[in-house]
Amino acid sequence: MMNLKSGSVEGFEQFSQFESLKEFNHHMEMWLLEHKTDFSKGELVGLKRLVRFAAKIPGVCNAKIGTVLKAIHDEYNDNGISRSTFKRMIGKAKDLGIFAVYETERKNGSQSSNLYVFNRFPVSEPPKKETLNPLNKTTNLLKTEKDQKIKKRKEEPSELDHTFVSNRVPKDFVQFVKCFFDDAKLIEDYWRMVHIISFDYKLHEETDVIVGIAIDAFRQLIRKLKFTKVVRKPIAYFYGILKEKFYRYYDEWIYEMSDEDQPRLYTINGETFEWDWLHGGSPRMVGQAPCLGKL
Repeated sequence: MMNLKSGSVEGFEQFSQFESLKEFNHHMEMWLLEHKTDFSKGELVGLKRLVRFAAKIPGVCNAKIGTVLKAIHDEYNDNGISRSTFKRMIGKAKDLGIFAVYETERKNGSQSSNLYVFNRFPVSEPPKKETLNPLNKTTNLLKTEKDQKIKKRKEEPSELDHTFVSNRVPKDFVQFVKCFFDDAKLIEDYWRMVHIISFDYKLHEETDVIVGIAIDAFRQLIRKLKFTKVVRKPIAYFYGILKEKFYRYYDEWIYEMSDEDQPRLYTINGETFEWDWLHGGSPRMVGQAPCLGKL
């Protein structure tokens, strides 16, 4: 899991995949159109309330479960949903890819509230107009508690070239992308997609690996743009390519480890464990506790 420090939601703005609240709302409507029947009535109540908490920074929320449940109980006159129902909703939404969940920790190392990062709906072209008509009933889905207006981020080109890209974006990635899109904001938007998925696979510290995957994915995107007309939203298409490539890399990594004859040593929270990938079994602590179960 990520070792994120807890704090106000504004501190996690870089995890947002959306340029505006309107865009976030649109993607959530598509998610609900596709997967509404996968949730019970109570689970949908929990999901929609969590979405409303993710309105301040579009698509990002770090509200405590207790806070969300209290808001639901208040709205439904103490006839809200249970914690177990809310947790079932989280599990389903994660499996469907609606959002990712990361743990955060306080300064003393204790666990704090989770960070929920909502994903874009994986489409390469916008849905047909008639498909969206039934969704008019959900237009108030993202109203905040005080009905306050939230300013949209500027969606116009930044008019700044690659020399203004943040230092957080690796230079190799910048040099490659600028050959096709020499715009600082756009380059950073593409890298944000890479940044988010790399955390999912715990590869965020493997810079050489993720840059290689990112450039390969971007090369595939450009080829698709040059030779076809099927890509309507390049950054969403790029995100889909990335997900597939990271999955393949992780799957191959697991396979390679399973072929090794020697047990692997892992250090977790200062304790060393031994795991025999060849013969299976449970990890055992090395030098601190006896092994439980047969390797």
